[in-house]
Amino acid sequence: MVCVPRYPEGVVLDPEKLIWGRPSRITGVAMAAAIEETVKLVQRGEFAAMVTCPITKTALHGAGYHYPGHTEMLATLCQTRDYAMMMAGRSLKVTLVTIHQGLSTVAAALTRDAIVRLIELTGKSLVFDFGLSAPRLAVAGFNPHAGEGGMFGHEEELVIAPAVNLARDRGWQVSGPFPPDTVFHKAVKGYFDAVICMYHDQGLIPFKLLHFDDGVNVTIGLPLVRTSVDHGTAYDIAGQDKANPASLQAAFRMAGEIASNRKQRAEAERK
Repeated sequence: MVCVPRYPEGVVLDPEKLIWGRPSRITGVAMAAAIEETVKLVQRGEFAAMVTCPITKTALHGAGYHYPGHTEMLATLCQTRDYAMMMAGRSLKVTLVTIHQGLSTVAAALTRDAIVRLIELTGKSLVFDFGLSAPRLAVAGFNPHAGEGGMFGHEEELVIAPAVNLARDRGWQVSGPFPPDTVFHKAVKGYFDAVICMYHDQGLIPFKLLHFDDGVNVTIGLPLVRTSVDHGTAYDIAGQDKANPASLQAAFRMAGEIASNRKQRAEAERK
């Protein structure tokens, strides 16, 4: 089935005028229209899931859509406020408490509620999307050696540990805060199903070291299934037959798996 977006009046994609690697307002409008149309098709049950390629925020903004990115646009279209980004691979899955902000602002942004919220979102995704009955969650610390008892910072004892305890009281199998330099090794060895990370590079550096070619971006918390690639647009190699399709292929496979897991769980709950 081919999704043909309904473009706003006056918007025409002329192949003769399109230039590889050169986004414009027109391509931005077309891009946004394709996203909107696909969401409608999934909501109507005509598609089981949606898989997206990377988009350019510049073109999105140029088209008049003032979202920080793809994920926020999807959340608005789905009328969902509780969502998050999971980077998922066969060896490692990570979620991030803070994402696109300067490191100097991260400590102040870490709150007990934000961490508990992400633990629960991650746990629910592992149950409903990945079919795990009792997911094992690890929470990374913020400071070197997870603070070393307060020697290198107090975020662990004042914010992160209380959040872990609260989430555990709510029934989640969650541990931490662990020293960030060891927790990912433990997860890859099979001790944990996902790692909740405090900031962008803390989670994405180890993830992309392992899954640079086949990682998948999963938007958790949405009522529909959405996966995407774990990389950007790479306009510098557009049209040159150099792009590696592995992440997109993995995104399609994972979308199918998540859709199947959600369907099976829904059927089991109806019995």
